[in-house]
Amino acid sequence: MKHWLTSTALALCLATPALAQEYQPDPNAKAGGSITVTYKDDVATLDPAIGYDWQNWSMIKSLFDGLMDYVPGTTELRPGLAESYTLSEDGLTYSFTLRPGVTFHNGREMTAEDVKYSLDRVTNPATQSPGAGFFGSIAGYDAVATGGATELAGVKVTGPLTVDITLSRPDATFLHVMALNFASIVPKEAVEEAGADFGKLPVGTGAYKLAEWTIGQRLVFEKNADYWRDGVPYLDSVVFEVGQEPIVALLRLQQGEVDVPGDGIPPAKFQEVMADPEQSARVIEGGQLHTGYITLNVTQPPFDKLEVRKAVNMAINKERITQIINGRAKPATQPLPPSMPGYTEGYEGYAYDVEGAKALLAEAGVAEGFETELFVMNTDPNPRIAQAIQQDLAAIGIKASIQSLAQANVIEAGGAGTAPMIWSGGMAWIADFPDPSNFYGPILGCSGAEEGGWNWSKFCDAALDAKAVEADSIADPAMVADRMKLWSDVYMGVMEQAPWVPVFNEQRYTMKSARMGGADALYVDPVSIPVNYDYVYVTE
Repeated sequence: MKHWLTSTALALCLATPALAQEYQPDPNAKAGGSITVTYKDDVATLDPAIGYDWQNWSMIKSLFDGLMDYVPGTTELRPGLAESYTLSEDGLTYSFTLRPGVTFHNGREMTAEDVKYSLDRVTNPATQSPGAGFFGSIAGYDAVATGGATELAGVKVTGPLTVDITLSRPDATFLHVMALNFASIVPKEAVEEAGADFGKLPVGTGAYKLAEWTIGQRLVFEKNADYWRDGVPYLDSVVFEVGQEPIVALLRLQQGEVDVPGDGIPPAKFQEVMADPEQSARVIEGGQLHTGYITLNVTQPPFDKLEVRKAVNMAINKERITQIINGRAKPATQPLPPSMPGYTEGYEGYAYDVEGAKALLAEAGVAEGFETELFVMNTDPNPRIAQAIQQDLAAIGIKASIQSLAQANVIEAGGAGTAPMIWSGGMAWIADFPDPSNFYGPILGCSGAEEGGWNWSKFCDAALDAKAVEADSIADPAMVADRMKLWSDVYMGVMEQAPWVPVFNEQRYTMKSARMGGADALYVDPVSIPVNYDYVYVTE
């Protein structure tokens, strides 16, 4: 058996394996106080099996825990609710030992039965989890996904605090999956009591618990005094004010009324903020594994024709679009961002070529163009980017009417497959974990194309899915190069079929008030996006 203790959790699936050391909190951290965070839109859900957007991701992360976790501000794995685990020699069975004495917000102690229930629930089609496909390597997943079973055969409770999870194939990403929000442990009784309202009445084991939710106005998280990690969280409460326009939120931050503008720095104000030394001192920049893209619904004519999809790729002036966000991004050529393992160096993608795009439309039998709809999140700069896309499409005869909607409505239309085109800005893909597989399964794979999924192009290629499975079955660190070559081949196969227009890879900028404490990395946390609320604090 291969064994990892709490202090030495091996990040098996990183391109270069690393050991996560025990995190040392800020020695200057002060306990107490409250902060205010703003968002333009209300939150759709706090159910970890359902929530999957920029806005609720870090909220859910602070309400719930999974078996695995990450060192704050990094992508280094560390154990979470699992105190330790062992891995069988064949690389198929993980045996987890849970931490004793961990309680849910309702006061009940967590057990191994809760782990099994939570994994069965997230993979049950009735739950309609957009993250169900992440668990595809667990034995019995296919039977559950097709309705042939209600429980994962590979998840076995072996004791009050021990559970075995057996895979159908070696999976290089499995421990990362166990750290996703989707793998959060929930109490069965709370889910059953709340029913469809569990997303509004969440109960987890996290550092905070929901104290108030006034729809359309605010949410209040209060400190979980019984949290199992010693010393955190520092804050007594976090207040999320919704319905706040980003420009108004920035003004309120300048006046000391807001601590973190959740939607970031409004692009229209970016240069002004950066030119002011007092304001720019509070700006935090972080890299991110991000790609902004346009989805083309391959099930809706004329996007079911490859020539049309290629033409749209060639029609978009990506350089011009990056200027709309003050050059805070680089034009993208493929789904993966350049800093992600598996990125195909030297691939130039589809060149901007208006005449070439027109020729392809003619070849597809739509030389006169056509009418369609472009869905977009209604937070700046996304409507302005959509207008630029609209102009580029008009140049080749495509008349796209813009549907500027709240984030939740765009996500709903994408999941339902009713949107012909979607500009992903504000919802664009930022990796859940630093591995190329995460850019495929949920947003380009067949499992993500199901009802409610995040594969809004509804693209499904069984051969590419099989190659993706082959890549993720290579768990031997000595074969990392072979695995990355396979992933490169997968993404080149995607680009040949052009279900997306990759537009740009963006840097991340945020701000914090002068009284906020904690390492900068906590405010651009690559996992607890956008802020790791468990470890930040106030200095006054």
